[in-house]
Amino acid sequence: MGKTTEEIQAVIDNLRRVFQAINEYSKNAVSKTGLTGPQLWAIKILDKEAPIRVSELARRMFLHPATVVGILDRLEGKGLVIRIRSKEDRRAVDLYLTEAGKDLVGNSPEVAQIMLVNGLNELPDGQFFCVQEGMKQMAKIFEAEQIVPQPMQGLSSSQVANTDW
Repeated sequence: MGKTTEEIQAVIDNLRRVFQAINEYSKNAVSKTGLTGPQLWAIKILDKEAPIRVSELARRMFLHPATVVGILDRLEGKGLVIRIRSKEDRRAVDLYLTEAGKDLVGNSPEVAQIMLVNGLNELPDGQFFCVQEGMKQMAKIFEAEQIVPQPMQGLSSSQVANTDW
């Protein structure tokens, strides 16, 4: 069964829309909070879940703990997060938002990552399977199966402007 030009165009247009939406959410987060999408996602989780450990935060963000440590280093440097050694287990470190972090969360926009996780969780199983398989095929089309995924940062304005497809 052949695909029509219109059907292929619809897939390409939807892919463009996804990239543009991620970029807009990222730009909005940076302009309103000074934080990247992953940084804002981390403090939104901390706002609801603190105290939490790095490993649990990484699990909730679908990232490696080493990646989350880098995000936390930047948030701590901005005075938004503090790490306190656990009294129960001296090897463990609990994460908390500072008052500045709590204030920032209260005035922050939605982030694409949270919308994506929530949207995927809400899909019926059959639709989720279709998305899952479709994304596997996209990775295969772009020969990207071996690329290590990085946090979604959004595209810069210059990257969007220079995208020819």
